[in-house]
Amino acid sequence: MSTFLPAQVIRAKRNREILSDADIRRFVEGIGAGEISEAQIGAFTMACFLNGMTPRETAALTLAMRDSGDVVDWSGSGFAPETIIEKHSTGGTGDENLSLIVAPLVAACGVAMPMISARGLGHTGGEVDLMEAMPGVAIAPSTEMFRQAVISAGSAIIGPTPRLAPADAAIYYIRDVTATVESIPLITASILSKKLAAGVSGLVMSVNYGSGAFMPTYAEAQELAKSLIAVARIAGLPMVAPIVEMDEIMGDAIGSRLQLREVIDFLSRVRQESRIRALVMDISAEILVMAGLATSKDGALDLVEARLADGSALHRFQRMVTALGGPVDLVANPDVHFPPAPVIAPLPSPTTGFVQKVDAYAVGIAMVRLGAGRKVASDLLDQDVGLAGMVHIGDEIVEGNPLCILHCRSKADFDSVASAITAAISIGSAKPDRRPVVTGRLSTQD
Repeated sequence: MSTFLPAQVIRAKRNREILSDADIRRFVEGIGAGEISEAQIGAFTMACFLNGMTPRETAALTLAMRDSGDVVDWSGSGFAPETIIEKHSTGGTGDENLSLIVAPLVAACGVAMPMISARGLGHTGGEVDLMEAMPGVAIAPSTEMFRQAVISAGSAIIGPTPRLAPADAAIYYIRDVTATVESIPLITASILSKKLAAGVSGLVMSVNYGSGAFMPTYAEAQELAKSLIAVARIAGLPMVAPIVEMDEIMGDAIGSRLQLREVIDFLSRVRQESRIRALVMDISAEILVMAGLATSKDGALDLVEARLADGSALHRFQRMVTALGGPVDLVANPDVHFPPAPVIAPLPSPTTGFVQKVDAYAVGIAMVRLGAGRKVASDLLDQDVGLAGMVHIGDEIVEGNPLCILHCRSKADFDSVASAITAAISIGSAKPDRRPVVTGRLSTQD
């Protein structure tokens, strides 16, 4: 029996060699067995960052990370395998509540959606932060509790757990502190390993670009989407990747509990901001067609509208919250569970005109300073602060009317971010066209 030497794998990738499936799998198994040091993981990720990986190598890494823990077994659940679909996003300022809208909405249409997500970092948020902002919700349940929550509610959104793709967590920790986060092969493997560990039969994943996203340009988003599609194809996972413009924030709110209110308002049809509505509808339709529950996107949209109108999508959201240990009356009594911030005040517009630009990155960084986002992964969020009622490109604004409503801990906090948010919003005399949200699409079927 040959002796496994991690340094040989690292050396091969350092020297731009193509790693075998067996070498990659053995390296990942060594991480789980404690045979590989953090220094060796860091050396491996840096070699991958600098020299890249082929789609075949990336697929081997993805599958090895999937197999480092449990893979959820949906047999006996009552779900048809083709209806077990997951939704994901590469992240952006204000888009994390999209998953909390889409998951119960498509569940009401007959889809089963187990979703393993993440916390936010920097100017982007995370679905897990929103779930954690609801009292009692288990964000790292046992695999069986996760499975039962999906069976009960049709959807469940949780964070990484010790038993689902644990090698990904170990590798991501090292990537975060060794400047190797931005590697497209490592991003691809990290995302898809968790999706495959959830036992899904398909994935619809928005790949975002613009000032509010990690990928600044369409070309970079397209490069990541192509990597994801190539690896999903090798892994046998049907996948669609809408490419989404995120130069302005998605939706009206930033901040965990403010975005939860936006979720409830959307599902109850009280308020549906146009950009987030467009993306919800596009992604939901893709999911329903992939699951075989609609034969066309138009037919899927009719089904989605019906489930919003009859209240079943909102009901599914409440069932998901309850199944994960949250309040049984969250939808009926959100004020009981979401205390207001001490200071709630409008941010007045300095002039009259039309909104030309909303710099999502600048707004997101201001929210980090307020406490609604993280500078580093270990930071605790203030779940009550943030903003709501944000203006969007093309809106007409009158001097003195609010650009947004800020929710802060103190007047000093208000003052500390007010000028930054005002500077992030450009106002001019001409009304600009509203830009499309979905600007491209890739699929494993292409």
